[in-house]
Amino acid sequence: MSESGTTQAVGSIAWVDLTVEHAEELRDFYKKVVGWKSSNVRMDDYDDYCMVEPSTGRTVAGVCHARGTNAGLPNTWLIYVMVENLDESVRSCLELGGSIVAGPKDMGKEGRYCVIRDPSGAPLALYQAARKGDSAG
Repeated sequence: MSESGTTQAVGSIAWVDLTVEHAEELRDFYKKVVGWKSSNVRMDDYDDYCMVEPSTGRTVAGVCHARGTNAGLPNTWLIYVMVENLDESVRSCLELGGSIVAGPKDMGKEGRYCVIRDPSGAPLALYQAARKGDSAG
């Protein structure tokens, strides 16, 4: 879950999400275990959650339902890394022995992402922010 209005460099970690079937339970788990607070993010007919560092109020992660654009994502903490051109990055991933887990998927005015597995099998999300004037990158 990106913080709107932030500009992040290519190669930087844009955000971190955990996508699970029962997001409310995991939201509450992490609130008690690590002390995060949470704020709701309205999706179509449900809420996902921004996990907030209590001392700063800064969003540090998301806990999301495995629905909508998140359907089919692995139950793992997933980092989203900024890329300049999602299609080129996906092509390079495949050429270098990686594979596609989900996507590329459109995030509307936010941009596009694709979840890959590197040649070792580790998942990672590639994220291309929408450019001004684009609806999805």
